[in-house]
Amino acid sequence: MKKIREGGAYTPLSKSAVKRIHETSLRVFEEVGIEVRLPEARRLFLDAGAREAEGPVIKIPASLVERLIGAAPSVVSLCGRDESGDLDCHIGGCDVYLGTGGTALNVLEPGANRPRPSVLGDVAAMARLVDRLEHVDFYMVNVYPNDLAAEEVDANRFYAALMHTRKHVMGGVYTFDGVERVIRMAELVAGGAEPLRKRPFISMVTCVVSPLRLDMHYSGLTMEIARRGIPVVVPSEPLSGATAPITLAGTLVIQNVDTLAGVMLAQLANPGTPVIYGSVASVADLRDMKYLSGAVEMGLLNAAAAQMAQYYRLPYYATAGMTDAKTPDAQAGYESAVSAVMVALAGGNFIHDAAGFIEFCLTASYEKLVIDNDIIGMVMRAVEGIRVDDESLAFDVIRDVGPGGNYVAQRHTRKLMRNERFLPVLSDRSDREQWERGGSKKARERAADRVRSLLAEKPQRYIADDTARRLMEEIPGLRSW
Repeated sequence: MKKIREGGAYTPLSKSAVKRIHETSLRVFEEVGIEVRLPEARRLFLDAGAREAEGPVIKIPASLVERLIGAAPSVVSLCGRDESGDLDCHIGGCDVYLGTGGTALNVLEPGANRPRPSVLGDVAAMARLVDRLEHVDFYMVNVYPNDLAAEEVDANRFYAALMHTRKHVMGGVYTFDGVERVIRMAELVAGGAEPLRKRPFISMVTCVVSPLRLDMHYSGLTMEIARRGIPVVVPSEPLSGATAPITLAGTLVIQNVDTLAGVMLAQLANPGTPVIYGSVASVADLRDMKYLSGAVEMGLLNAAAAQMAQYYRLPYYATAGMTDAKTPDAQAGYESAVSAVMVALAGGNFIHDAAGFIEFCLTASYEKLVIDNDIIGMVMRAVEGIRVDDESLAFDVIRDVGPGGNYVAQRHTRKLMRNERFLPVLSDRSDREQWERGGSKKARERAADRVRSLLAEKPQRYIADDTARRLMEEIPGLRSW
């Protein structure tokens, strides 16, 4: 059974600060308002009690904000395809899960110095790795298949992922036809619409366009997914200093208003539908206005957003574990680890982008994916904390060994040594002579070896052949895997 680990020990915001961000967010809804570009979405808000302002802007009373947020579920189950439930992620509270994210346009192959455009084969290969990496909890489809026409992307990304991993598959979606095809595909794999809704092994991501805007396209996609009862994430991506105030507190207000607007839209479209509060908040490099993914402030923002989600009792989709480095080097390691541990300790629920990304999220690295598997393992050991009970306090053992003894041969040591400590796969803990005899390999080289070894294995296929044939017949534009 999968061990559930709760964060929440790290709180960058005081309780009074959380309340002030909430109160300021309500003022923004009431006094500033948000743009709602899609007429159907605007009508839903107005019919519920919002007020028209200038142009597409509406203003939303605090009472309506709180009522709609209160209609959303506090826990959303994102299931795997293992009947034991060991691969399920129950998103809510302070429970923590980490995995990949999307969507990069390039990949860095093992041993390569420059990236290349990603293709559909990379979606499948990354899914195979995620399936085998024990600390990566889910597969959010992390690359865009540049070799496909736009109308073929949605269905083929999900199909390649579902074929090669049993873990939960989440993905961004781009077209209404794509949403329809992906849901139909998942229903066929699940054995029907009802089994899929009961155990949803897919979920989808739309977008809220910061600052303070629900655009036409993504609003329509959000409403369609919500009406179909598939879990949907409505993240916002404000950039401190660019699309949000330079202060982190001001950025949190924009982030909070934006994603709550998405939550409310989903509830208006289908009350009680599984929707997830989301943050991809970061900071802009004020020298050239580019997005930064490895800044410590990104960790602070997403850790603080965890507290806001917990305040509203909403499940939380967080961002952490990324880097601005161009290769899996020391910078990639420390930037990724710092934000991942911050957001996990804060109780971020579904922490995406935490495995495999480099170069401002433009590139997915095969090597970094397996390096991050170890980082995630260490992070989750930190989240687990120190168990204190009669067995772990070990008084009887201390009494039996007595002064001047040692604990190496004790049964207590043998029993608990594998559970008490995290054992990394890639870290080299040999002495220098052993390391040199093994080729003096650095972490990136060891990671490349593991990638090649895992991908050399015979691929597992998790969609039955008869179901695959039916999918090929019924889903337009589907590519065989």
